[in-house]
Amino acid sequence: MSDGTQEAEDGGETAARAARGPMRFGVIGTGMMGIEHIANVIALDGAEVSALCDDWEPSLKAAQHELACHGLDPVPEFENHRELLDAGLCDAVVVATPNHLHTDIVLDAADAGVPQLIEKPLATTLDDCRRIIDGVAALRADAPLVWVGLEYRYMAPVAALISQAHAGVVGQIRMVAIREHRFPFQPKVRDWNRFNRNTGGTLVEKCCHFFDLMRLIVPSEPVRVMASGAQDLNHLDERYGGETPDILDNAFVIVDFASGARALLDLCMFADATRNQEELSVVGDDGKLEALIPDDVLRIGVRERDWIGNVTEQQIASTAPVTGHHHGSSYIELERFRDAVLTSSLAECTLADGLWSVALGRAAHISIDEGRPVQMSELLTPAELGQ
Repeated sequence: MSDGTQEAEDGGETAARAARGPMRFGVIGTGMMGIEHIANVIALDGAEVSALCDDWEPSLKAAQHELACHGLDPVPEFENHRELLDAGLCDAVVVATPNHLHTDIVLDAADAGVPQLIEKPLATTLDDCRRIIDGVAALRADAPLVWVGLEYRYMAPVAALISQAHAGVVGQIRMVAIREHRFPFQPKVRDWNRFNRNTGGTLVEKCCHFFDLMRLIVPSEPVRVMASGAQDLNHLDERYGGETPDILDNAFVIVDFASGARALLDLCMFADATRNQEELSVVGDDGKLEALIPDDVLRIGVRERDWIGNVTEQQIASTAPVTGHHHGSSYIELERFRDAVLTSSLAECTLADGLWSVALGRAAHISIDEGRPVQMSELLTPAELGQ
């Protein structure tokens, strides 16, 4: 295809978008991630924030302030998501409420026919994940797009690592290691993230991202999980309604795959005195890949060409206009979500991906609690396992 033809097609697409008018986004849940998505929508071509929903007045005020900082007028706000959906103001919604509130919102938005990006985790329990999947499936051909917000896929060095792994640069994948050494959980509205009953547990709430990456990188499905973890330091001196938080703050998790590959998660949430918060490595028969964040580095080492201390190193920085709390990845994901809605395409981050990422986190928690390996067949049905 010539450059002129491509330019003509791009111009036609832009004109078509202009004729349709901006895609109107509602944001349900206007806490930290809701504000990040508002900033993303404002920066997104052919999109606007059309409505806000939250039952916490300070969060709504913060969201309207974000709009005002960009010179935008206030938009209608609602305390209840059903009122927002019934108002007919939205072509799509972003759901960024606390984890334990996702299920009914997602089902109601799907029933209303509104495409949605639902922040991770899909839900806090496997039963609720299945309620969502079954409810959307019951709509059959009328089901709107539902995209699970697993934005770590779109961090620039991670995306580059995945591309190289899938291209076979390091041969058959044998080992994946993901380290996140970071700061403790931040305060949230009504302190919801201090208790497993609201989050699903740290290995669901925080680490569903990493279990998703493992599945995305390894061309095989997980079969077994072994984990060790504890709450050793964080939040032990806090009390909420007389309760002490019960969220673990460090863990090792090993995931075995049907192909024989294995993956390791190394999580520590009191390791903020560090250089890189995330470090990923993929080792295959022919070499090793590494991604470092926030250094934004990709390293490629090929056996028989490279050696320890002498590998190819590239800077892979995000080109997203909004950095946010996730190095531009939430903007890239929202952009792809928008494009999928406009082209009636399938979600890249599916409901099945959401289920698997929760299931692996749940298996890790069971392994810690019961001191044993957990087979994924204990948690997922043969159909969910792809059998």
